[in-house]
Amino acid sequence: MLKKKVIFFDLFYTLITPQYYLDRNENDVINLTTDEWETFAEDIELYLRRATGKVKDEVQIIEEIISKSGLSVTSNEKEEILKLRKNRMEVALTNIDKTVYEVLSQLKKRKFKLCIISNADSIDVASWEKSPLYDLFDDAVFSYEVGYVKPQPQIYEIALKRMNVNLENSVFVGDGGSDEIKAAKQYGLTTIFSEYLLKRGQEQKNNLLKYSDYHINNFFEILSLPL
Repeated sequence: MLKKKVIFFDLFYTLITPQYYLDRNENDVINLTTDEWETFAEDIELYLRRATGKVKDEVQIIEEIISKSGLSVTSNEKEEILKLRKNRMEVALTNIDKTVYEVLSQLKKRKFKLCIISNADSIDVASWEKSPLYDLFDDAVFSYEVGYVKPQPQIYEIALKRMNVNLENSVFVGDGGSDEIKAAKQYGLTTIFSEYLLKRGQEQKNNLLKYSDYHINNFFEILSLPL
């Protein structure tokens, strides 16, 4: 009989990787580099507003990022920025790594229940239902919908309640961003630190390993863990 019943997965950089493209991205509309755009887009205050659902309107999300940049942007440019950002996220959600898909499919065949726990805003996961991952997961807890972000313990609590499972029967898999591995371990979850899609620097890796029950480099390794 399986000891673990539910496997919780982080989404970004654990299962998917949003990428900027060579042709045209949000930043190109207003002649910023990707690093400059990211500085404004990932501003902590702005990010928490949208990631906790205080701001859910897609246009307002873009307007707040632009406002942070201090640039003057036309309505048409705002529309293009939103379209490009939504498209970039949709591509990430629909073009799933074959290994990731195969491993998740195998876990489902082994009767594990699967659930996403992800920091995300309304634009990030607007195309979630179009993703090949959608039918593999029993539920998804997105921060903008529940009002909490990792590493807050409440988001893990909500996920366990949604899946009707105890800590001892649960596992969390993530790349370690947002202190998610440390928070999951401190909350009481068994933790798997994945570097399959994102490699960490040695210092950061060593810190994450302190809170990891397992560490994988290849996603297929999950299938051989004693879960």
